[in-house]
Amino acid sequence: MAEIPFVAPLEDVEYGRIDQVSPSIRRVIANNPSKFSYRGTGTYIVGAAAGRDVVVIDPGPNLAEHREALAAAVAGQVVRAILVTHCHADHSPLSAWLKAETGAPTIAFGPHGEVDLDSDDDDNDAETVAEAAERKSDSATRTGPDFASSTAIPKEAIDVDFVPDIIVADGEIAAVVDGLTLRAVHTPGHTSNHLCFAFEAENALFTGDHVMGWSTTVVSPPDGDMRSYMESLRKVSARSDSVLWPTHGNPVTDVAPFLAAYLAHRVERESQILDLVRSGVERISDIVAVLYADVSPGLHKAAGRSVLSHLVKLVDDDLIGFESDRDRPTVKSLFVPA
Repeated sequence: MAEIPFVAPLEDVEYGRIDQVSPSIRRVIANNPSKFSYRGTGTYIVGAAAGRDVVVIDPGPNLAEHREALAAAVAGQVVRAILVTHCHADHSPLSAWLKAETGAPTIAFGPHGEVDLDSDDDDNDAETVAEAAERKSDSATRTGPDFASSTAIPKEAIDVDFVPDIIVADGEIAAVVDGLTLRAVHTPGHTSNHLCFAFEAENALFTGDHVMGWSTTVVSPPDGDMRSYMESLRKVSARSDSVLWPTHGNPVTDVAPFLAAYLAHRVERESQILDLVRSGVERISDIVAVLYADVSPGLHKAAGRSVLSHLVKLVDDDLIGFESDRDRPTVKSLFVPA
């Protein structure tokens, strides 16, 4: 399997602390560590060091302590725009509060796409933000996560209430602050509405969950799409960014080889899945057991969602078939050679 050169882990985490991570970028990390959010959600505040105006990227989960930290971080400044990479519960919910406090518009590609309300997986794709926050409150005092066994959030919840004030398309300017431009880069795959934001002044790209510095990202149908995800990885790879700023994890500074390994991992995984189906392995659970044998069982359901996304792509490519009582593959389908 292609080895991804993940960057060093975030060891020095102080929740709520305002870190100046580049000349024009500050970051505040929310206390929502889990097996999906790593050490927590990194909210970015972008603006000239001596400027008064700022842009906030991914305000984060609706946690009181993170709300207070953000209020302190932007005190005395003018928030001109609130940019949202996508509307999962660890990225967008606090934008409603920030908008009410500052009057700044929320800006994104659009609301979340298709939600599988009739999921046959044990996890609920339509889990509400309130339910996620309630579970998270039980572990809010943790200083570090046990990623293998964390149950704070069983999977990424969807912020179905988020609808941006301003919709931006690929290549459009999302915000300008003190002459610093942030441009939308549409990167569907993790979600259909996922955006990265190019920060031209520092040749940097805020990558949300499209590219993370600590793990591969989950691609979960029906809204998550592996074909789109791989195409988006190629799109980002064709850029010439000097640094990637993910919402979870440290920045990626060795960009080209990192992205090459990230994409190679997906291509190789797809080939492995195809080989297993052709050898007679019919069920996703059995595929996961083989391919993720060295991964904690607590992550197997998430892995199964990404395996399903690969299988959907292989079905669409007429390389395999499936048996199901639905018109599209599900986690309980049987997969057979074409």
